[in-house]
Amino acid sequence: MKIAIGSDHAGFEYKEKIREYLARLEHDIRDFGTYDNNQDDYPDRIRPVAKAVAKGDYELGIVLGGSGNGEAIVANKIKGIRCAVCWNEFSARLAKEHNNANMISLGQRMMPIETVLVIVDTWLSAQFQGGRHLRRIQKIEEQ
Repeated sequence: MKIAIGSDHAGFEYKEKIREYLARLEHDIRDFGTYDNNQDDYPDRIRPVAKAVAKGDYELGIVLGGSGNGEAIVANKIKGIRCAVCWNEFSARLAKEHNNANMISLGQRMMPIETVLVIVDTWLSAQFQGGRHLRRIQKIEEQ
């Protein structure tokens, strides 16, 4: 699967671990940075990830920051992106099953890396359920 990933300085360490993990699973990963933990501004890193997913260059995107909230806000400003902040396995599963989230946002300061990897696995393996959820997604896309 083609996956875009990016973070600001506050999500850098987890981004690196997720990137390495996904590469071991033989996903095709593009890292949009940041490439160190020097302070930077999350919109500069997250917007290119969201644009690449919206354009169809990548199937999915994962973004990280301190809390994941600002990153999701930036991503969701791009037409065609449905980025969900995930904090546990259940939120990740529903993000895909009900919202067909094509991106997730994670907070490095909010949970241990073990939880983050479970979230990533859960989201990647979940399937959109369609049905009533498709109708709702279509209403989102109309705006």
